Amino acid sequence: MPTALITGASTGIGRATALRLAASGWTVLAGVRKAADGEALRTAGGERVIPVALEVTDQAQIEQAAERVNEIAPGGLDALVNNAGIGFGGPLELLPIDDLRSQLEVNVLGPVALTQAMLPALRRAGGRIVFVSSVGGRVAMAFTAPYAASKHAVEAIGDALRVELRSSNVQVALIEPGSVATPIWDKSRAQGEGLSVPAELTDQYGHVAAAMSKVLKDTERRGISPERVAETIEGALTARRMKARYLIGRDAKAMLLAKRLLPDLVFDRVARRALGV
Repeated sequence: MPTALITGASTGIGRATALRLAASGWTVLAGVRKAADGEALRTAGGERVIPVALEVTDQAQIEQAAERVNEIAPGGLDALVNNAGIGFGGPLELLPIDDLRSQLEVNVLGPVALTQAMLPALRRAGGRIVFVSSVGGRVAMAFTAPYAASKHAVEAIGDALRVELRSSNVQVALIEPGSVATPIWDKSRAQGEGLSVPAELTDQYGHVAAAMSKVLKDTERRGISPERVAETIEGALTARRMKARYLIGRDAKAMLLAKRLLPDLVFDRVARRALGV
């Protein structure tokens, strides 16, 4: 039976993917940050789900996860799903630089470090790597610069690795969902509500918190289920050959089409109207 390691498996896309693969006969090493989340996942997924303590910014935990993979799958790792991620938003001018560092550490440097650690096992199995990106990795919108920047970086990393690892028989794909109904929206909304705007910038940004809250609510309402993304990931992992990219959701397809067809400044006007700014 094939073996997969999935990061960010406590909730959302990671959890749905772990449960889907386990139900299909995979052995799933489910990366979680809290032991309680791991136990809940194992209860839901059965003995094929093996929780692994894995904070992707912790090199020691990455190395321990690599050792665990070698113990459970000495023949090699069939799939690595780099899913763990966070999202910061708001006016870039007001963003604490430490928040931007955290955004890039979790969404970019963590997956790279984990991929480096897992490549020997992936090579042994002729395995596959999936990066859960976003349509935001191809279309950046106002007030999402940190998140979009991290996903643009993931897109670049995926494109480069796809070529670099061809001779190793390790395939690489990017998963690009639009809106997905996951807890990340609750976290982003809470952050937006806590936005502090200096008095001298009220004219520029005083309306942003309310605009962001409306956009997040609308986005969450039309979001597809994590299970739909999990279905796409399973399809990529079991296809004879993975595609380079999997764009998921009508909103993602519409956004990318508009970005391709419209001149940049015209697209900017459409985006401002959608944001109410």
